[in-house]
Amino acid sequence: MSAPAGTGPGRPGPEPVQVLVVEDDPVAADAHALYVSRVTGFEVAGIAHSRAEAGRMLDRLPVDLILLDLYLPDGHGLSLLRALRGAGHTTDVFAVTSARDLAVVREGLSLGVVQHVLKPFTFPTLRDRLRQYAEFRSAAGAVDGEAGSQAEVDRALSALRAPQPATLPKGLSAPTLERVTHALRAAEDEGLTASAAAETIGINRITARRYLEHLVDAGRAERRPQYGQVGRPEFCYRWSH
Repeated sequence: MSAPAGTGPGRPGPEPVQVLVVEDDPVAADAHALYVSRVTGFEVAGIAHSRAEAGRMLDRLPVDLILLDLYLPDGHGLSLLRALRGAGHTTDVFAVTSARDLAVVREGLSLGVVQHVLKPFTFPTLRDRLRQYAEFRSAAGAVDGEAGSQAEVDRALSALRAPQPATLPKGLSAPTLERVTHALRAAEDEGLTASAAAETIGINRITARRYLEHLVDAGRAERRPQYGQVGRPEFCYRWSH
């Protein structure tokens, strides 16, 4: 990892962290890439849907961080990571998975996984982890730099492990938000009203509206009035492209 460049007049700012998203589900892959692109200082280098595709992209693209799904159609994500380490790749990795097996977590740590993010997750969850990672890179300094004390080493490592507060409003759950998000994305340009979302997902209209409004507040959806019936217009929600 290179040291951040200066940001004074006439000096270039730090290069964005290049992220490779490795995820076999196209909808999830697009969502993760969108999340990454919304975090200042990070840029999507590419999206791979299999272990083989990820290997080919890593051979030709500069990548600083991999968001690695562990269950890929052509092999386990950790087997890809073992192969990369054997070939000399030192790229940092976030394991992004529904796997909760602590043995898998321990093996990931031994292979250099710096964060383990459980699915389903929201944008604030990944944003916070990426910001922690950026702090770690900044604290770690240059590749060949040396820490002046134990405190400096501890400070660099603590950036990756700092506890984070809950990011969802009270009463909202990550699994339901993920279902609402998938339904809204699947509706494409037609969008969904709160009533339609409630029917699709199997929750009541008021609850569906709370989740849709949360997506609007987070900048992930847009809301427009839908006319055509007597009485107050109902809002139609569309995923923000």
